[in-house]
Amino acid sequence: MTTELYIGLMSGTSIDSIDAVLLEVTKEHFQLLNHYCHDIPNDLKLRLDELTTCNSYSIDRIGETHQELGYLFAQAAMSLLEKSGKKSTEISAIGSHGQTIRHRPPGTSPFPFSWQIGDASVISLLTGITTVADFRSKDIAAGGQGAPLAPIFHRAFFSSPNKSRAIINIGGISNLSKLDPNNELIGFDLGPGNRLMDAWCEMHQGKPFDENGNWAKSGIVSESLLEKLLAHPFLSQPHPKSTGREEFNLDWLNAILEGFDEQTVFLPQDVQATLLEFTATCIAKQTLELFSPDEVFICGGGAFNTALMTRLSELFNVGVKSTADLGIDPQQVESAGFAWLAMRTMKNLTNNCPSVTGATRDLVLGAIYPAAPRSPS
Repeated sequence: MTTELYIGLMSGTSIDSIDAVLLEVTKEHFQLLNHYCHDIPNDLKLRLDELTTCNSYSIDRIGETHQELGYLFAQAAMSLLEKSGKKSTEISAIGSHGQTIRHRPPGTSPFPFSWQIGDASVISLLTGITTVADFRSKDIAAGGQGAPLAPIFHRAFFSSPNKSRAIINIGGISNLSKLDPNNELIGFDLGPGNRLMDAWCEMHQGKPFDENGNWAKSGIVSESLLEKLLAHPFLSQPHPKSTGREEFNLDWLNAILEGFDEQTVFLPQDVQATLLEFTATCIAKQTLELFSPDEVFICGGGAFNTALMTRLSELFNVGVKSTADLGIDPQQVESAGFAWLAMRTMKNLTNNCPSVTGATRDLVLGAIYPAAPRSPS
């Protein structure tokens, strides 16, 4: 039986690291063989954060960051190869999501687009491996949201023949995949994930995230603040829908806080508690409005926030688990998904899902950057 190896590279809206996985694929089976987490230097994180939230910046700055990030993605892939004891010639392709710096789906712009940087030409040249990137643009060209793309992978990897499942990714933004035994697939972005909590924690605690949600647990949820957060129009929009840090960010949060009268003072830990409740409520409310899952599984960094997981279990009234119970570490699901999507691209197989994104038809997504011919030895 023919066995192929693919690498998946992912940097999400949290901009915390580059996750790289090695995926083995046969005709009937696929499994993760290895993984590697590559740090993003702090100065690059700051620039990426600026590019995702600011409305004015230079083209030179974008271009330079696009190139620099391409080198970093290539380093992540090569470090994974070294850790795995594999050669570049053994890898069929790399699937690189890139770093989203702006997501403007249909309904938010007269000419919708989704822009991921991290030059795939640099990746393919430095690694010597064909690289597939730019997975979102063709779906948007066909009237789709270009996101989320993970649900079709979730169906392939996590479906049950007799139970309905909610697979919820909680990265910087959270998204849902509805899986049921009749093979119907629905998915959409739910709104905030970790990013608002992380950003508030970093501002007030000097830490990149609230470990186990302990700081949030020390605060008291403000019902008045929660009500204003839940009034965001995205949350009541019908699916298909997608969003990003353009909508849910510190500027938006601070504007809401400043809108209260001067006598209303929020303690930082109370805001953090309210942000956790906001995230949990957005996830549970929209999921339960769609269906009542038999099982709920969480992937992404949110799976490690024990306070958030506990609150979700209360809201869903079922035991909420991580995707580790289904065979994939929650931090590796998205990168594995892009390895799998690249495999589909290379085989000219469709890898979008119109019932998720709203595209007019099934499509083969991704632009292929062939490996450069090797110099004669």
